[in-house]
Amino acid sequence: MTLLSVAQMNSQNSIEDNFKQVESLIQQSKAQGASLITFPENFICFAAGKQRETAEQFESIQKRLEQLAHQYQIWIIAGTLPCPFRPDGTIVPDGRVRTTSLCISPEGTEARYDKIHLFDVQVADGVGGYQESKFFEPGDEVVVAKTPFGNIGLMVCYDLRFPELALTLRQRDANILTAPAAFTYTTGQKHWQLLLQTRAMDSQCAVLGAAQQGWHGEKRQTWGHSGATNSLGQLLALVEHEGTHLITVEFDLAEQHAIRESMPLMQHRRLVQF
Repeated sequence: MTLLSVAQMNSQNSIEDNFKQVESLIQQSKAQGASLITFPENFICFAAGKQRETAEQFESIQKRLEQLAHQYQIWIIAGTLPCPFRPDGTIVPDGRVRTTSLCISPEGTEARYDKIHLFDVQVADGVGGYQESKFFEPGDEVVVAKTPFGNIGLMVCYDLRFPELALTLRQRDANILTAPAAFTYTTGQKHWQLLLQTRAMDSQCAVLGAAQQGWHGEKRQTWGHSGATNSLGQLLALVEHEGTHLITVEFDLAEQHAIRESMPLMQHRRLVQF
């Protein structure tokens, strides 16, 4: 059995202030005996229009996170960071960046995932319309990171709405799905918990949904409610309060194996064309 932590944050535009919260949450997670902590989307800087500026610090931020992982001997899912270059090192053109989630072990960065599905939608909130593709370039690679306690399929926020990604991660031997997020208050209230549980039920993976919560500037409000499910889609824990919080849940590979054996969904799947 392994203990896994999921953070909820109210990140603002100060990288240093956010780092203080990150280290405090890591300390709490270690005190609870966790092997991994998952942070939300935009956890180091949540500031509209500053993606490129923050992206210029990508490598120094990554190094600081690696140092924290080593210092506290914990695995970190580093929510998301804006990154100015692709996995092959080429620069993202047109002034855009990539939304990158890192899986970091105590020995260093083990995997990088660039968010595939971009949030170009109309929402009835203070912002109104979101067009991530204006500022971000989508990734095109599915990523599973191997850890001592199970394989982690990396997802980000809007990815949760696309079951085929979760199923592909399962087909590539994922045991745990991580979903750093900054769901809007409007969409989160309607769908966040439902999506966490449904993706877990689809894939028979544990799902860790680390969320932003509260106001970020004058217009942007996020839903929060960081949560974790088991491989049956049952909710194990959900943050019900505002602000920064941490939940820690159990994960058992043997239990997951039994669940998958008793209902072998992947073996039963049939791709029928109508």
